[in-house]
Amino acid sequence: MISFGFSYVGLIYLAMLFIPNGIWAKNRPAGYDEASKKESRFLLIFERAGEVLLSVMAVIFKDNNIRPGSLWTGWLILSFTAMVLYEFYWIRYFKSPKTMADMYSSFAGFPVAGASLPVIAFFLLGIYSLNIFLVIASVIMGIGHIGIHMQHRKQEGIKSNAKKPVKIVLGIIQVMAGLPIVGAIAVAVFFVAARNINWLSCPINPIKGIEEQTYVEINGEKQFVSIRGKDKTNPVILFLHGGPMAPDSYVTYTYSNALLDDYTFVSWDQRGCGRTYLANPEDQNTTVLFEQAMEDVDAMSDYLRERFGCEKIIILGHSYGTILGAKYAYDHPEKVAAYIGAGQFINAEASLNSEFEDALALAEASGDDTTYMLKAYENYLEERTYESLNEASKYAKSYHKPINSGTIIYASLISPYLGSDDIKWLLAESDETKMDVLSEDLISSCMSVDIRNQTNYKVPVFFISGTDDWNCSYKVMADYAESIGADYLLIEGANHTVQHDSPEEFSAAVKDFLSGI
Repeated sequence: MISFGFSYVGLIYLAMLFIPNGIWAKNRPAGYDEASKKESRFLLIFERAGEVLLSVMAVIFKDNNIRPGSLWTGWLILSFTAMVLYEFYWIRYFKSPKTMADMYSSFAGFPVAGASLPVIAFFLLGIYSLNIFLVIASVIMGIGHIGIHMQHRKQEGIKSNAKKPVKIVLGIIQVMAGLPIVGAIAVAVFFVAARNINWLSCPINPIKGIEEQTYVEINGEKQFVSIRGKDKTNPVILFLHGGPMAPDSYVTYTYSNALLDDYTFVSWDQRGCGRTYLANPEDQNTTVLFEQAMEDVDAMSDYLRERFGCEKIIILGHSYGTILGAKYAYDHPEKVAAYIGAGQFINAEASLNSEFEDALALAEASGDDTTYMLKAYENYLEERTYESLNEASKYAKSYHKPINSGTIIYASLISPYLGSDDIKWLLAESDETKMDVLSEDLISSCMSVDIRNQTNYKVPVFFISGTDDWNCSYKVMADYAESIGADYLLIEGANHTVQHDSPEEFSAAVKDFLSGI
């Protein structure tokens, strides 16, 4: 996400750019003024426009500043290295006879270093800050500034002193070394551009609306929330992610953007995961318990109701989050305006039975050997553990290939809201042993939950599932919805992450349901 604000790094870069140029004004090489009269007007326009754009873009975005712990810091180091080389280039020039050849010579392998190095530095700074505007300004500056320097160099007939065989060898080395670098830069620029385009596709007026990523003190912990909406007076939707412990605040934009005209959408990294996990290292997240999770939902609800001056909020849950959301909506109708369950969890065993029954029918129809499949299911019936349930489900899933599966990884990479802390969490989450211990109570609680005991909601209820959702069987959900008289929608071909698999249809269904309340 692009953040406006003063950049001290940008100011330092501009000082490193303009101070040597100020000194150079009194140390111009002989023949420069004459050569400047022959400059291309086309290139000159690009140079002047680039100078203005670069000067502005460098200082008005605080993302250009040092961000401790950022995984993008390598780009900043490369950028600053280019800027330092630029200073050394000038030192060499000021110590030289100050001829045109001295001015337009290469330095550290960079041709016309006086022009190319600062352009490279600002370009890499734009990648570091994930700001396509700074990248574009650098390109505009480069076309004009480097182009003019190359023009001068050609007019003066300045050539390298290296012999032809040496030139050929050096050229091959530069190409071989440069291809991976160019490739990495091209990929980085693509994702920076995509992130910025996604951010610009859903503009929010900061006066009327809200776009905030912050930490809220909830029951003794700093907990991360992302709050977005085009009108702060709109009803509030609190999204409870799945998992347990699978936060996705950085990618909820895929479907929530379509809701922001009418609602303020709040994504929350729950206790023990995501940015909240990283923000509370002192307690090692030992309080990750189901009852604590319910208390956190209540505290977050109170915070949002007080902050936005609303009597009730809307709860939207996904997967594990539907356990929390359904229970909270059932227990606290005085605080909840409506409840929506995406990939609604009903009961672990009921879902496995539904999944297994369908998979077994498909296996038998295909004439497949079902020995191991049946044995895994029988083992679950004997043990009834989370591990045995997963083992039985694994065989069933081989017959349930989703037709339409959302590209969450790609959507995450081009998300304006994906930060270094999200990536750090994903890396921490890869330690399955540690995560299993951390989420042990939540998983145990999930195994014992049976939402079918909740029969008389006092708030409007709506369920949305995909017809390929067997993680939380859509058939079990439909049976439950019909038993309590709740509305539900099945989206053809969508998987368990229905909101990402069919974001437009999902958002339209949410708006349609809420408009009738």
